[in-house]
Order: sequence, then C-alpha cells, then structure tokens
Amino acid sequence: MLVAFNIHFSPALRRSEMLLSMPNTYSQIYVHIVFAVKGRECFIKKSFREELQKYISGIINNKKQKLYAIYCMPDHTHLFISLKPDVKISDLVRDIKSNSSAFLKEKKLAISTFSWQEGYGVFSYSKSQAQKVASYILNQPVHHKKESFKNEYLKFLTKFGIEYDERYLFEFYN
Repeated sequence: MLVAFNIHFSPALRRSEMLLSMPNTYSQIYVHIVFAVKGRECFIKKSFREELQKYISGIINNKKQKLYAIYCMPDHTHLFISLKPDVKISDLVRDIKSNSSAFLKEKKLAISTFSWQEGYGVFSYSKSQAQKVASYILNQPVHHKKESFKNEYLKFLTKFGIEYDERYLFEFYN
C-alpha cells in the first residue's frame, strides 16, 4: 500500500532545520580541502603549527563537522573532513580561513598582514579512500620533499577532471 503525506513547512523553518529534524536523513560526504597562504609566503612556522591546527580543528568541531586529518605546511593547508548535508563548503572554508587568520594575528603568531589566498580546492572521496587520504595529509612534510605544492595541486585538478584557468590558480613560486 502506498501512502502519501501532505507535509507543510512553515516559511520560517530553515532548510538546515528540516535536514536535522527529518528522520532517515543519512550522509557520507568526505572532502579534502586545500588552501594557501596569500603570496604563498612561508608564514606558518613550526613553532605554532600545532596550535594553529588545534584552532582550526575547534572551528570545524564548533560547526558540527568531523575532522579526520589536518596538516599546515608553511605555505598551505590540507584538511580532510566529513560534512553533514546542511553545510555549505564555501561557508565552512570562509569561516576557517577568516577565524584562523584573526587568531594568528591576535596571538601575534604571524605578521599583521597575514591572510589566506582567495579560493580553495575541494575534492571528494569515498569511505574506502578515507584512510589513504588521511595518511597522505599527515605525511605532507615527507611528500613535499619530493614534489612541489604547484605540482601536487595541478595533479589534483587533473585527477578529478577539473577544468581550470591558470590565471585563477594560487600564486605559485618556485
């Protein structure tokens, strides 16, 4: 027997509230996010890298998302997280970048002009790939002894079939 329900949502009820209150809403969304320091300057120092990573982890946790791996290289950052379906990736990345930048300036851990470059890369993965991606991120220092950030990033774009215009990529310096 087929049963149809007429469900009326009040205009005041936001989409995110609907998703959180709807039974049988399940998701498995894993994403690898990459963003760079403005001017690709090596401003993230070893002396405060862990503190920055903990701060970013807190932002992600406060947004009710789950962080699996993070590594802040001197000039760029990699994150591997799972997202709930009511989260806009652009909003999450904006909040991570703006809040972490303010944190570094407030704590006087970075120069007063520190900021992240505009834009980011985001790449999706399946659960079966999660451990491999997390390990890759946690091994960034070893990886970048062999490959530049530019080559790494261009490989991601190619691997995922993402068309791009070189004028709008991160600022890459050798």
